[in-house]
Amino acid sequence: MQSKTDLVTFSHLRWNFVYQRPQHIISRFTKLYRVFYIEEPVFNKKPDGYEVTLSPSGVRIMTPHLHDEDHSCMHERLQRVIDAIFGTYNIQSFYAWYYTPMALEYTRHLQPEMTIYDCMDELAAFKDAPAAMLTLENELLEKAAIVFTGGQSLYNAKKHRHSNIHCFPSSIDKEHFFRARNMWYDLPDQTAIPFPRFGFFGVIDERLDIDLIETLAVRKPEWQFIFIGPVVKIDPERLPRHQNIHYLGMKRYEDLPGYISTWDVAILPFALNMHTQFISPTKTPEYLAAGKPVIATAITDVVTPYGDMGLVDIADTVDDFIKYGELELVTYDARRVERTDDFLETLSWDHTWAGMNLCIADTINDTQLQKV
Repeated sequence: MQSKTDLVTFSHLRWNFVYQRPQHIISRFTKLYRVFYIEEPVFNKKPDGYEVTLSPSGVRIMTPHLHDEDHSCMHERLQRVIDAIFGTYNIQSFYAWYYTPMALEYTRHLQPEMTIYDCMDELAAFKDAPAAMLTLENELLEKAAIVFTGGQSLYNAKKHRHSNIHCFPSSIDKEHFFRARNMWYDLPDQTAIPFPRFGFFGVIDERLDIDLIETLAVRKPEWQFIFIGPVVKIDPERLPRHQNIHYLGMKRYEDLPGYISTWDVAILPFALNMHTQFISPTKTPEYLAAGKPVIATAITDVVTPYGDMGLVDIADTVDDFIKYGELELVTYDARRVERTDDFLETLSWDHTWAGMNLCIADTINDTQLQKV
């Protein structure tokens, strides 16, 4: 039975972009609430307004649009669009769930029953982050009744800033990625790529170690490097271009197991810099669920727990990366697969969502007791 209270989410990520944490978590709340997912605006020739689409799970995806020839009072105009959404759908009692502090610029006038901040990334550390990000995050942390973080390193960095903060690392849809273990299915744009194959899927942006990829491709011309995902925030011309590097573009979430099924090794070639200091890549457990050996650079939330448990090879140098790659191509470690599956038993998006929902319920109960 759904609550009379609605859940309204404000996010910097497009619902129909890469399928990741927000989609997995927010979709599950439709069991309890009417759920609205309000994206950042797009700019076009239409009058100010919004478009609505309905996800298969029942999330109402609201995409505000602003007339791009009118640059005045953008936040005030966007606030009026938000108010129109609330009026049309008669949203009165609601919880506000934020993925980005920047949304406060046009939503701080709202009066939610509770504010929730799911801090899945350190957005202020990303390339081209708005100057106001840190100031607005401070404001959001003051407003929020509860805060979640998307990884342990991010939790460690934020825990002293809020009294009700909880670490919920991103999880996996195990059944979806387990399919890759029992299939050998090349999609058309991957069929002609030779073997061995080293694959990556995810957003291709400033967090990838371009120099590492370039060097690996030159030193191991017989290895094929496959990259699946959209290129954002960096010039595509900066990406390494060699005959053994293949950029296949963005793919449907449903098709990822097919692509992964014929890879020999999955890779996490992230740079170690300010942009990656607090990331907790969802693809780590997804690669493991697909049954692939994984080589990663020393990202903190990959080293612990995955590297420490011997589930992922941690490569500190190009030579390490090559050493592990050569080893994985000729070795099958049945005991590691068994340890991996034991670890994955503890992970699922259902468990993550249930844990978050329990924290929310506890916060609601605590708030009600304080009012008595």
